[in-house]
Amino acid sequence: MGTQLPFGDTLRAALGVPERPLRLSSSPRSRVWRVELPTSTAVVKQLVGGPDADERYAREVAALRLAARAGVPVVPALLATDPAERVLVLEHLEHQRPAGDWIVGYATALARLHATARPDDVGALPRWQGPNQGDVESFLRLAGALEVPVTSGVSGELDALVDRLDQAPGHALLHGDPCPGNDLHTASGIRFIDFEQASLGSGVMELAYLRIGFPTCWCVTSASEPLLERAENAYREAWRTATGSEVHGGLADACAGWLIRGDALVQRAHRDGTDHLARTAHQDWTWGTATARQRLVHRLDVVGRMAAADASLTGLSSLSTAMRHRMLARWPTLRPVPTQRP
Repeated sequence: MGTQLPFGDTLRAALGVPERPLRLSSSPRSRVWRVELPTSTAVVKQLVGGPDADERYAREVAALRLAARAGVPVVPALLATDPAERVLVLEHLEHQRPAGDWIVGYATALARLHATARPDDVGALPRWQGPNQGDVESFLRLAGALEVPVTSGVSGELDALVDRLDQAPGHALLHGDPCPGNDLHTASGIRFIDFEQASLGSGVMELAYLRIGFPTCWCVTSASEPLLERAENAYREAWRTATGSEVHGGLADACAGWLIRGDALVQRAHRDGTDHLARTAHQDWTWGTATARQRLVHRLDVVGRMAAADASLTGLSSLSTAMRHRMLARWPTLRPVPTQRP
């Protein structure tokens, strides 16, 4: 595919002739333009790159259509599609600088997004996939490489954790990559974009992003405890309002699940089966606003504190705390992850 605006007869018949196309920055897996249509400004997105492009396109279209049910809009309007070219045309929205307490409004919008899926939507998107036994083995190998003793029972705790996450109930519409940058802060509220990894599952797995530091994202932030509590309460209230039910699932489990996933230390293009947790014992690398070791130290701290109050994760709590202390002793120049988004 070339770089010419992919706006064929199907889209022209539906929306009119586009004018003044402007190429926008995007990932290597998509091409994005802003265009002027007869009645509005729009964004044209084409999914490209890799054998999974068709799947990513189908996920994004399905997610946008489910999310359009929200009483308060949480996504741009989907104006038209051209499946043959893997093209979506979306409402254009102006992004504004987020407020200092942006995660509170973000959490409210995230809950509204999650609540748009219903039980009978099962099958519309893939089921969310959590960590597996390979992740457990990799995490324990890292403990060994750091020369931190693994007490009896920790392996069993991790096996049980993987089983719980695999069986976690829920049919929430999960964004798949709800990162700073995939949230547009507009004059009319927060809207999410880029649903190529959308799935259905437990909303707690994405609520955990706030504490664990946006694990699939280039931009890591660490908020204060009072601000985290405000955001999590806002999420639970918005979920309750939208669904009439309480949020199910524990944040300690969700955060622990993100901790042991080594692929959450690298950008998506590098998630190729490499044991990235093991790499951190002898190599550090920068991705976005933090290094791999910075990310890992932050996650170990979060899980060490959260799991201490969970009877099913007390061994993991102690191990996480010990691994964090060993990393800080071995690499004393490691700095905390940023507290502000770029």
